[in-house]
Amino acid sequence: MKYLPTISTSALLTITIISLSACAGMTTQQKNTSIGAGAGAVAGAVLTGGSGVGTVGGAVVGGVIGNEIKK
Repeated sequence: MKYLPTISTSALLTITIISLSACAGMTTQQKNTSIGAGAGAVAGAVLTGGSGVGTVGGAVVGGVIGNEIKK
C-alpha cells in the first residue's frame, strides 16, 4: 500500500504527457475550445459542489466561450 501514491503519481504524469502531445496538430481555435472546456468544467464543479450537471454545464459554456474567442 505504500507504493500506491507513487504509482498514482506516475500514472497521472504519464496520462498528462500523452494528452498534451495530442494538442500538437490543433488549430488555435481548437486549443481555445479545449482550454475553455477544461476551465469551465473545473469552475462548474467548484461552483456546484462537484455536481455532474454543473461540471458538464461548465464545460459546455467554457467550450463555447473558448471557441468564440478571436473568431
